[in-house]
Formats: sequence, C-alpha cells, structure tokens
Amino acid sequence: MKLLVLNGPNINFLGIREKGIYGTEDYEGLVKRLERKAEAEGHEIQVFQSNYEGAIIDRIQAAYGDGTEGIIINPGAFTHYSYAVRDALASVEIPKVEVHISNVHKREEFRHVSVTAPVCDGQVVGLGLMGYELAMDYLTAASGKM
Repeated sequence: MKLLVLNGPNINFLGIREKGIYGTEDYEGLVKRLERKAEAEGHEIQVFQSNYEGAIIDRIQAAYGDGTEGIIINPGAFTHYSYAVRDALASVEIPKVEVHISNVHKREEFRHVSVTAPVCDGQVVGLGLMGYELAMDYLTAASGKM
C-alpha cells in the first residue's frame, strides 16, 4: 500500500516545542518510526512536512495522480481554520485519517473545532505519536491490504 503522511506547521519542532504536550521524541524519530512500520508491513510511505499551507495543498493534489492509497494528516494549526486544506482533502477520493498528538479537546477552546476532520474517514486524537501508527493500521485494514 502506498501511504502519504502529511504534517503541517510546527510538527517539525517535535522534541523542541512544548515537550509536556508533544513529548520529547523529535521529528526525525517520528519519521523513522513510520518508515520502520511501513517497511515491516510491506508498505511504501512518504512523509512530508511543511509550515506553508500551499505546499500542503500541492502535496494533497499530487497524491491524486501518484498512486497514493491512503493519507494520514496532522494539519497542525491548519486544522482549525484552513478551508483551503479542507477543500484539497475533499477533492481527492483517497481514504484519509486526521491525527493529533495531543488531546485537542482538553486544550484551548479554539482547538476543539476541526474544519478538516469532516472530510476525513476518521480522527485519532491524544494518543501521542502512536496515533500515526494507529491511523496506518486503520488505512491498511480498510484497504484490505493487510
């Protein structure tokens, strides 16, 4: 299965930013964790991070024609206000799971609303970096390519 993991703003600062909320594992550790899991399960994976909304949108649109079979997205702050990212996700008929490292429902009120979740198949919230792996498990199971 060909999977795409998209990470929005500030996710590249894992292990640096607010360690009490996001943990101490750095972004490179997350990428390696996902690559190991994908390799062990026979999947192809690409991990992409950008602090720029347009780059995220461009990568979602590229997934439409590059054989991507599942998208895992942590839109970061774009979750709460980016109708452009939401529309890009809605435009591709690829299974999608939104992931948030922290439990956004226990945080500031503005974090409780996701404009992107309604166009995803599901959402994993508050389970740390394991949420990415659980999203991968779901996409694999849903595709029947276990």
